[in-house]
Amino acid sequence: MRVDGGVDRALALAQWTRLADTYRELGHTVDTVEPVPGLPDMVFAANGAVTLGGRVLGARFHAEERRPEAAAFQAWFKAAGFDVHMPETVSEGEGDLVPAGRWVLAGTGFRTTLTAHHEAQELLGVPTVGLRLTDPYFYHLDTALFALDDENVCYYPGAFSPGSREVLRGLFPDALLATREDALAFGLNSVSDGRHVVVAPQAEGLVEQLSAHGYVPVPVDLSELHKAGGGIKCCTQEVRSA
Repeated sequence: MRVDGGVDRALALAQWTRLADTYRELGHTVDTVEPVPGLPDMVFAANGAVTLGGRVLGARFHAEERRPEAAAFQAWFKAAGFDVHMPETVSEGEGDLVPAGRWVLAGTGFRTTLTAHHEAQELLGVPTVGLRLTDPYFYHLDTALFALDDENVCYYPGAFSPGSREVLRGLFPDALLATREDALAFGLNSVSDGRHVVVAPQAEGLVEQLSAHGYVPVPVDLSELHKAGGGIKCCTQEVRSA
């Protein structure tokens, strides 16, 4: 997160709009949640829940100023026809719970608790794999790892404990490994539909690596939102209804 200088609100809105338009151009449906005055971090919608197979685990935020967001996201999902289970301990949605094929990769260390990992497994019916984050620059799992498709992921090894790195190597021996430079540029805060990867253009090495492995990078600049600590994935809640 950058704390030097302010955010250009008009530019931030234009960049966010470009992200939404990009998803539509790729053939995806985009819904939005009505913003609540006084809750500016709602733009980081990924933290509001995790959904899988039509089941929704809501959020309980670590930071006091974000806690009211949980009810707003819960209301949106209920209005859309979903039943929502609210977690008993801190659980920051897709920020730390990343569906990846046969597993839900579950981050802990800074925000989401181990108890929330168990709640996710019980509700979603998919094994959770706990991964410990150790570098405070990568306080959510979605800043250090993203799913490329149902079989593979991309991650920055330095964000994880030694044991978690070993787990990732065992589960994903062919994973793409990002550099620290690309990770700090929010390159791993990306969204993939299995072919197209919406990615920060500042992560130049990762963009080249994705192309070399047959993916189609779709660069979208969210540099103004980077100043608040979020990127493409942070702004994107993936609704998996089936």
